[in-house]
Amino acid sequence: METKKKIFIIDDDNFLLDMYALKFSKFNFEVTTALGPEIAIEKLKGGFKPDIILLDIIMPVMDGFELLKKMNDEKMADGAVKIILSNRGQASDIARGTTLGAAGYIVKALSTPAEVIDKVNEILKSSKK
Repeated sequence: METKKKIFIIDDDNFLLDMYALKFSKFNFEVTTALGPEIAIEKLKGGFKPDIILLDIIMPVMDGFELLKKMNDEKMADGAVKIILSNRGQASDIARGTTLGAAGYIVKALSTPAEVIDKVNEILKSSKK
């Protein structure tokens, strides 16, 4: 039996966290969520090692770009595939995410939850060495 991939979803919207957690868990993912970057950092520093990190950009206190940079600088979740899931889809945002090590960029408004899962699976396949 295939082992479940651990996905860590970081967003400041409880409704979206719950919805994506439910959807991903139905597709054989082990889901952990964090309501905002502070909780995410706490979990990562506490030793949580996800396979995939799905994070929003627009969050209070620290945006997703700052969180990605902090994860990189402090070697948190080094082996995780990092994917941005945001409503911001400007080319400059996508380029910035890629520069910070994001393996993919999904625009929420343009994707149904099922499409988000498909895209995450595609990114995972293409990022395997």
